[in-house]
Amino acid sequence: MTLGNPAILERRMPRLDALTGLRWWAAFAVFFFHMRVFAPLPGPISTVFNQGYFGVTFFFVLSGFVLTWSLRPGVPLSTFYWRRFARIWPAHIVALLFAVPVFYTLGTIPEGSFLKPLDVGVLLLSVLVIQGWWANPAILFSGNPAAWTLTVEFFFYALHPFLSKVLLPLAKRGALVVGSVAVAWAFAYRLGVTLWPESWLAVVPMPVTRLPEFVLGMAIAWAIRAGWRPRVHPVVGVGVLLALVLGMAVGEALGVLLPLRVFGNEFITVGVGLAIVSLTGRALDGKRSGFESRWQVKLGEWSFAFYLVHATVIYLALRVFGYQEPSWRNVVWFAVLFAVDLLLAWALYRFIEHPVERRMRRWKDARDAKARAAC
Repeated sequence: MTLGNPAILERRMPRLDALTGLRWWAAFAVFFFHMRVFAPLPGPISTVFNQGYFGVTFFFVLSGFVLTWSLRPGVPLSTFYWRRFARIWPAHIVALLFAVPVFYTLGTIPEGSFLKPLDVGVLLLSVLVIQGWWANPAILFSGNPAAWTLTVEFFFYALHPFLSKVLLPLAKRGALVVGSVAVAWAFAYRLGVTLWPESWLAVVPMPVTRLPEFVLGMAIAWAIRAGWRPRVHPVVGVGVLLALVLGMAVGEALGVLLPLRVFGNEFITVGVGLAIVSLTGRALDGKRSGFESRWQVKLGEWSFAFYLVHATVIYLALRVFGYQEPSWRNVVWFAVLFAVDLLLAWALYRFIEHPVERRMRRWKDARDAKARAAC
């Protein structure tokens, strides 16, 4: 890929362990969100768990940031795509094989059940990771229901090299303008869908609607690489993000339709960006923020595998034990299923995700080296 500002690209950027640690908490939030379908807790805390799906927003913004933060010159386009494929697809396929017997059946489906009739054609969409282009829930959540986000990620990966050609020639101010436009685009789209729910805006495919989150992450990464150094303490950056989540939970508990709830995902997108900026700035100053501990970073490394298996384990428990009425006794279920999810996540990361990705990357790097030698 031929990209702008080669001097900036040549600089190796430091590891940001704090973001890896925070990524774990985003995956943990999604776990709490899905636990509601099986063993909800009583009282107002349930409204806090209802906001757990915003962990996905964090993943999308972080994805744009990390890809641009780690971008290096001279990487062939085919290599970039192969590395993205190696990062996602092997673990996804194993998690899909685990999910199929949990979510599908050849027998009669009871009324109100989450089970689905086995449909090879629909499952093939999940194998190809294109199920997220359909709004029909039977397709969108086909295979491993959590994997719809991978369709969005693959769309981001496809666009990243071309978006980079626009972003990377810019200085820090230009990058910040791009990020601001992405945020404004997100708010404008949400306003349009709210005002005209029957318009074409409501049927725009999911990957397209989530693109501003990815672009914001890219813009923040490039602005910082280009010299932007905002002074935002992590207490403020992460604190704003938590305050937004709690504000939406309070609005839901009170039954009030606040602008914060209408534009919930958009506000969270901004909050995620602020949190990333604060943790990155702290790391570049050589200071710790509280998310770099060894156990948080390790769990952050397992977070993708955890995300892929967590819903399957929860729905397996639902299929075997049935719905549990809201009760504080369900804390036991939280602990048990979390332990099972964590064990499976470790196994998926240890034996599939990490080693297979490494082998696939080595294979492509060897081919690239031979191609360069032949020139």
